[in-house]
Amino acid sequence: MRTLEYDEQQRALLLIDQTRLPHESVLVPCRTAEDVAHAITSMQVRGAPAIGVSAAYGMALGAQAHASADAQAFVQDLARIATLLRGTRPTAINLQWAVDRAFARGQAIAEQSGVAAAKVALLTLAHEMADEDVAANRRMGAFGLELVPTGANVLTHCNAGALATVDYGTALGVVRAAHEAGRGIHVFVDETRPFLQGARLTAWELHQLGVPMTLITDNMAGHFMYRGKVDLVVVGADRVAANGDVANKIGTYSLAVLARENGIPFYVAAPTSTVDLSLKSGAEIPIEERASREVTEIVGSSIAPAGVNAAHPAFDITPARLVTAIITERGVLRAPYEASLAEALRGEPRVAA
Repeated sequence: MRTLEYDEQQRALLLIDQTRLPHESVLVPCRTAEDVAHAITSMQVRGAPAIGVSAAYGMALGAQAHASADAQAFVQDLARIATLLRGTRPTAINLQWAVDRAFARGQAIAEQSGVAAAKVALLTLAHEMADEDVAANRRMGAFGLELVPTGANVLTHCNAGALATVDYGTALGVVRAAHEAGRGIHVFVDETRPFLQGARLTAWELHQLGVPMTLITDNMAGHFMYRGKVDLVVVGADRVAANGDVANKIGTYSLAVLARENGIPFYVAAPTSTVDLSLKSGAEIPIEERASREVTEIVGSSIAPAGVNAAHPAFDITPARLVTAIITERGVLRAPYEASLAEALRGEPRVAA
């Protein structure tokens, strides 16, 4: 199944609980907007595209629960739900993009055709956004394929695969396309401290797909780059500013610096829904601060003395000057990013070869 899927019989959004992987594959049913908000906050669902589509379903579920046929009351309730969902995680712009899109659709239909029609429209929109995500990921994979040489060693960070999206993946979508094309690639998987998305999720996905891989600790990346074992780095993104600065999982900036030092291409794979042209640079991107216990504990077991305070910025900013190219569903974009990103958001999707 997909990472997230709506079940008509249960009237629920079913999510793969990513906090239970790789040891258990458990589905979490979300029947209310509050359930979806909890799933996002607790990282049962994670990854910018998956969060965005989940939030769209959260808007639809919240709308279904509204009892009044009064359009004004419905729109007010929808605004409350939108505020709830927007507040779950601040860095991934896909979340705000999806909620804003759903709110605009729900408000317009409610005022034009009534509350019942708006409820149907919101669920239809969430289905559309889910399908759009899968199609965009496959186009990204096709565009990114041209950047992956035969026999390449690819290094990736965090999880930007099917689990971070509705299906197929962004950065791992590029890896997947190369594997499916018979390029004979091998992947170095950063474990991605402190939440271990690489070790728990990316390694699990690649193992399921039969892609040759080696799991490494984050501080081994420089070693393998220096020894000529890495040909390119491909990562995802949670937000891309207008100048091409990229917010991604903490540790990404370090990889970009190491890649530049060792003359290795550093690619970012992200849908255009991740681009935020309202922000001039990465300095304006809000960085989520998560609980220090996620650093002082691993799977519930303490690894630090009691009472020790730990910092946990969930993301860092990679300056555009370190990004070789940004792979989108509209093509491979290069510097100057102010121009190429703006053009990509204006233009129609191009068909990948």
